[in-house]
Amino acid sequence: MSKIRVLIVDDSAVVRKVFKEELAKEPDIEVVGAAPDPYVARDQIVALKPDVITLDIEMPRMDGITFLRKLMKHLPLPVIIVSSLTQAGSAIALEAMDIGAVEVLAKPGEAYSVGEMGEQLAEKIRAAARVDVTRRRSSLGAQAPVRVSSRALTASTNKIIAIGASTGGTEALKDVLTRLPATIPGIMIVQHMPANFTKSFAERLDSLCPFRVKEAEDGDTVIPGLALLAPGNFHMVMRRSGARYYVNVKKGPLVCHQRPAVDVLFNSVAAFGGKNAIGVILTGMGKDGAQGLLKMKEAGAKNIAQDEKSCVVFGMPKEAIAFGGVDLIKPLDRISQAIVDLL
Repeated sequence: MSKIRVLIVDDSAVVRKVFKEELAKEPDIEVVGAAPDPYVARDQIVALKPDVITLDIEMPRMDGITFLRKLMKHLPLPVIIVSSLTQAGSAIALEAMDIGAVEVLAKPGEAYSVGEMGEQLAEKIRAAARVDVTRRRSSLGAQAPVRVSSRALTASTNKIIAIGASTGGTEALKDVLTRLPATIPGIMIVQHMPANFTKSFAERLDSLCPFRVKEAEDGDTVIPGLALLAPGNFHMVMRRSGARYYVNVKKGPLVCHQRPAVDVLFNSVAAFGGKNAIGVILTGMGKDGAQGLLKMKEAGAKNIAQDEKSCVVFGMPKEAIAFGGVDLIKPLDRISQAIVDLL
């Protein structure tokens, strides 16, 4: 099996050295080059033909966003944005994903150790290598949100919805959530992404959805008309106190190479939500969520998986289906309706 060829583009010699050392530990990944700026990177892309590029945002001579636009126009390749992701930078990283980047990762720092970063970088490279960046993304179009009677949702206010996603998930979540009605039961979301980035992503979803979306904080109540997004670098679990559902946001070891992890959320929903829950697993690499979705089904939940054709990477849904935790398999543009039907 051929190795995944990676080009590192970063103006920091220290970062380039750390990335090369960490990726050298992976038998299926080969760093074929390292460039200090986009001009050098351009020549190396032509000469070395990498499968995946890691790209910093703030660089001399040309910033990463400008380079990414040119790359997606003339020579589309899977790109992973690797940035310090300050609060201002996270919005820029979100813009990069709109342009065509497939993943985002934080540089080692307070949030991640070098070892954890290396582990996550390797997983994201494997996921990115499987993405067909030339495939046209389906647009949301002008479709109105799913219409349902107020009575149906009022009768289902004790329901909860748990959603997990990874590679390609930012666009998939936008597609699903913007089609749901304003009076939807409480939603909890785990999308694999680093710290700070989740806040900007939640704010963007909040501006697009007919209900409120926010980055989850410890103790937030799960209520109708509110979607809680797990903060980067923290697991999110659901708890129950009487008739009230709420979330705990906490540290903990990586699960399936991830923090936040979908399995952590789904396992807690299985324990405290039971048959009141609906689970949804969207596009992503790996098997995170498969075990938890099965536990949810065994506890009485109804679960939906995104189909292979509409996935950017058919990894997490495929594993969840193979585990036996899925009741319905739907294309992305029909998942919202399936959720409403189950309610």
